Amino acid sequence: MFSKGEKKSAEELSQTSNIIGKETVLEGSIESAGNIRIEGKVFGNAKAKAKFVMGNDAYVDGNVVARSGEVGGNIRGNIEISELLILKPTAVINGDILTNQLVVEPGATFNGGCKMGHLAKDIVITIPESRATERKIKRA
Repeated sequence: MFSKGEKKSAEELSQTSNIIGKETVLEGSIESAGNIRIEGKVFGNAKAKAKFVMGNDAYVDGNVVARSGEVGGNIRGNIEISELLILKPTAVINGDILTNQLVVEPGATFNGGCKMGHLAKDIVITIPESRATERKIKRA
């Protein structure tokens, strides 16, 4: 494993993958410097500096922000993708889309507004301080 002082490069972080499994329910937001793949349910926002992927039976009740995306499930919220967004035939989107490029495959359902061709912006991932650090500050 890595020592406490060793830091990963931005390239290494962008290649990491986070998977929310098929029978998993996450209540809260998820942010990653790498990829996010959702097969289960997320009740909160999802933000990935790299790719966001949803399986056919996946569900997200919140906003999605990523560099690229491939959606096969159901999203109830807005989607902001700085590069390419692909809506698979099983996708159901109830919210607005902001993306540079959009592919809607036959069968996909999209209910909302769409703006395309916006300039790609840097996706900022916030890293909260640990609770241990919080406790030290409170005691001081």
